[in-house]
Amino acid sequence: MTDTPKPQSLDEFSLIRRYFHRHGHHGPDTGVVLGPGDDAAILTPPAGQQLVMTQDTSLAGRHFPDDMDAADVGYRCLAVNLSDLAAMGADPLWFLLSLTLPDVDEGWLAGFADGMFTLADQAVISLVGGDVTRGPLSVSIQATGAVPPGQALRRDGAQPGDRICVGGVTGAGLLGLQQWQQGMRSGAAIDHFRRPSPQLSLGLALRGRATACIDISDGVLADLGHILAASGSLGACLQEDALPLGSAVLAGCSEAEQRRLQLQGGDDYLLLFTLPAQESLPPGCYCLGTVEQQEGLRLAGRDGTITTLHATGWQHF
Repeated sequence: MTDTPKPQSLDEFSLIRRYFHRHGHHGPDTGVVLGPGDDAAILTPPAGQQLVMTQDTSLAGRHFPDDMDAADVGYRCLAVNLSDLAAMGADPLWFLLSLTLPDVDEGWLAGFADGMFTLADQAVISLVGGDVTRGPLSVSIQATGAVPPGQALRRDGAQPGDRICVGGVTGAGLLGLQQWQQGMRSGAAIDHFRRPSPQLSLGLALRGRATACIDISDGVLADLGHILAASGSLGACLQEDALPLGSAVLAGCSEAEQRRLQLQGGDDYLLLFTLPAQESLPPGCYCLGTVEQQEGLRLAGRDGTITTLHATGWQHF
């Protein structure tokens, strides 16, 4: 009796061809002269535009759960990069993917590619190259966007008197993670955690209006702290009664827990930005407080008391 030969696993180049060669969004209108399949991509930058580049690495068990569905991993890993482009007010153009796999699981790869390309199609961004290698599961994406000269949103422009605004109800990212760790796999917060929605349209709308902007990856307090430090060691006072309590995405949480989630929770990938007093608040956004000259973060309670806050958030090390 002869042994049945085992099917050979795909090599690196076969994996790339099978799951990551796509012809959609390629061509002269996208600036892609040569996409995946050669030593490097050839790209034509949009005429008269500045390029905005960002890169994030996501590790299994650290940035996404080991048991997260592959399609959600693909979607989420691209989303965090697109959120950085949104925070700069950039139009997405291209991205590179570096994928490290412990072994070849074609079902996992197919799901990962499907989730990633679902968001890529929505954002109209093209995969133009990358790499696949063996090792602990990690996903590294480098994304490029474009902005008109001088119109990129930055962290360093906030001024005393500016309003501090967010692009929606924060806190769902951390709540979703907590629920996942408790064994839940469905619900509004879980959906937000699995597939955050980069606020690309809001970023474009804030060009020429917002004085500073950042995406909320580490939490409102921590990321607001980055804006205030970059803008010249400024401070801020947030209004407790401005927090949007009672949101459906935080259903079931006490008011105290909603405040904690909204101020300290990371993984939201909503935009946090500062607006001059004369600028109107975009639809769906909330004003949480005001930038002040005095350093430090403060919370004005409903009863008029002022509490000092600490900018604690997600720590990578």
